Amino acid sequence: MKIIVTGSLGHISKPLTAALAQKGHAITVISSKAEKQKEIESLGATAAIGSLEDVDFLTTTFTGADAVYSMVPPVSYFDHSFDLVSYYQGLGHNYARAIETSGVKRVVNLSTIGAHLEKKSGILIGAHDVEHILNGLSPEVAITHMRPTSFYYNLYGYVDMIKKTGVISANYGGDNKVPWVSPIDIAAAVAEELETPFTGRKVRYVASEDLSGNEVAAILGAAIGKPDLKWVVISDEETKSGLEAIGMQPRIAAGLVEMYGSIHSGLLAEDYNRNKPAVMGKVKMTDFAKEFAAAFNQK
Repeated sequence: MKIIVTGSLGHISKPLTAALAQKGHAITVISSKAEKQKEIESLGATAAIGSLEDVDFLTTTFTGADAVYSMVPPVSYFDHSFDLVSYYQGLGHNYARAIETSGVKRVVNLSTIGAHLEKKSGILIGAHDVEHILNGLSPEVAITHMRPTSFYYNLYGYVDMIKKTGVISANYGGDNKVPWVSPIDIAAAVAEELETPFTGRKVRYVASEDLSGNEVAAILGAAIGKPDLKWVVISDEETKSGLEAIGMQPRIAAGLVEMYGSIHSGLLAEDYNRNKPAVMGKVKMTDFAKEFAAAFNQK
């Protein structure tokens, strides 16, 4: 198969590209950075250097492909002029136009847990919008929306907090069960979807392990030599103030707090709990804890 992978060599796209190339597929990786070309080629793929903002570039790159893996690249939450929702919607429309014009008939789109919600999902509303935009394509385009759960690596954001305060604190966690996922497990699930014949629309959740905040704190604490590490649930206001204090854009900080609040209430995971993956991913929190400890001890 000829498959287009977006996301350059990110946490998911790099292992996805390696896995698909090893299986003999013809992979083209889209990256905005020319310096990534050699590394892309070293994985057995072809580099397409250009911008996701350029619909003509996307259309040309997609033309002749059997399938496309689409995703919206992460951005800085500290740019106070950035409109996150418009960014998601813009790329969603760009993907839709390029898919329609190029004639691609199979799409695997990286979405998120909570994308079923029209409100109360905070910063995740953009992924909901992208799903809606892509679903407006012709029924001839088969689309799988991948909905991974909370990424393990987001926990790196608590390294400085642990060092300064000795705890993890947020307006979720504690006894709340949170579904966590490794990008390695997401890549494996995306590869499986790309290789599986399918028509219509479907949603697929990807998770590696369900753990409470307290369980996460115990695992990470043991790995970093702080066996008494606790996860403390604080108020929405305290969480938002803490995020703004480190320079985060207030609108995005408010969106994160709303998202965390929906984790705390159980709203975010309601559809996930009804449609849990039959098989959980292979990478567990104890595996990630080793990487977390290495990062913790480097700083």
